[in-house]
Amino acid sequence: MATVVVLGTLDTKGNEHNFVNQIIRKTSCDVVLIDIGVLGQPQTQPDINREEVALAGGVEIEELVKRNDRGFAMEVMAIGATKIIRQLHQDGKLDGILALGGSGGASIATHAMRALPIGVPKLMVSTVASGDTKPYVGESDITMMYSVVDIAGINSISGKILNNAAIAIAEMAKASCTIQPQKENKPLISITMFGVTTPCVLRASKWLEKKGYEVVVFSANGVGGRAMEALMKDGFISAVLDVTTTELADELVGGELSAGQDRLEMAGQLGIPQVVSLGALDMVNFGPVDTLPTHFHGRKIYKHNPNVTLMRTTVEECDQLGKIIAYKLNRAKGPVSVFIPLKGISAIAKKGEVFYDPQADQALIDSLKESLDPHIDLVVMDTHINDPAFAEEMAKKLHELYSNYKKIGVLNYE
Repeated sequence: MATVVVLGTLDTKGNEHNFVNQIIRKTSCDVVLIDIGVLGQPQTQPDINREEVALAGGVEIEELVKRNDRGFAMEVMAIGATKIIRQLHQDGKLDGILALGGSGGASIATHAMRALPIGVPKLMVSTVASGDTKPYVGESDITMMYSVVDIAGINSISGKILNNAAIAIAEMAKASCTIQPQKENKPLISITMFGVTTPCVLRASKWLEKKGYEVVVFSANGVGGRAMEALMKDGFISAVLDVTTTELADELVGGELSAGQDRLEMAGQLGIPQVVSLGALDMVNFGPVDTLPTHFHGRKIYKHNPNVTLMRTTVEECDQLGKIIAYKLNRAKGPVSVFIPLKGISAIAKKGEVFYDPQADQALIDSLKESLDPHIDLVVMDTHINDPAFAEEMAKKLHELYSNYKKIGVLNYE
């Protein structure tokens, strides 16, 4: 029997959680109800009470009530719920997880959900699901369902939505519990891609798949880079072909698709093989053209579509980017190879295209070459980044690095 864990603030939304619990049980699933409320007594009896959650977070519930500090209480309950959720999963008592709540409940619940492995069904029903969900979802595979009305009573609208949520998580949990994926003995390779580097990535992926690798492509849109590096940290990824490092430009200049200051560092910290290129470092990403910050007016821009405006990186910015990449790669503990295409780093940066700027590209290349330590393998090719030969040479190099890495026993891939 599959087990669904349901968590929420039972002092304010206990009746709603009891409603979904009854529906889940009717689908032949077991339920573990966890109370993450603080201030009041639960409206329905939990299987794991708020006292246990608070204690797992390092503070007794009486202290939280006495302090009457909502922010502190949420932090403690998030830590406690996360520890309990992890343990339930490790003990085989969690096949899916559901939570109902507003911004506060969603913050606590999704903090715990993000600690679970990718593939474990996670469903958050909340009023915040129609807005910016990035703080709640992060790099995980949480499914957000908009509650339409506030989660405050069972009525003709909320009843339908909560019924759908309960049935959805129950069926996902049963599928997760009963369907066992076949074990693959393929090393997992991650590749970063943007629309302007797609031909390169598709060619390299095809080459690597023929060699027996499993290839996963991540969009270099900020959250994609973070998700990729989170999976590296969790041990899923064996090697990385970082074709598209454009997120570094957004971080430096202030675009909307930054992956944070630590981008391009996780593979080096873990020592896994990486082949890196300069894909789409000619651009910084913004929203609709009328949202472009005023201090960028006068810069070379390109309206990619009504919702995306691209801005060309300057000579000075490219010089800085070269130094940033070198600094990160010089500290890598594993094998690294850097590939430089001399005839354009994106589909719109080659000769005749809107972002063609040989001076800026040369500043990037010169800065990178001057700043890289001598032990870093550097390959310079007189091609465009989307040239098939460039893509295949990068794939071959990654195969070489991984094969050597595996031979010397640094990576014990089963």
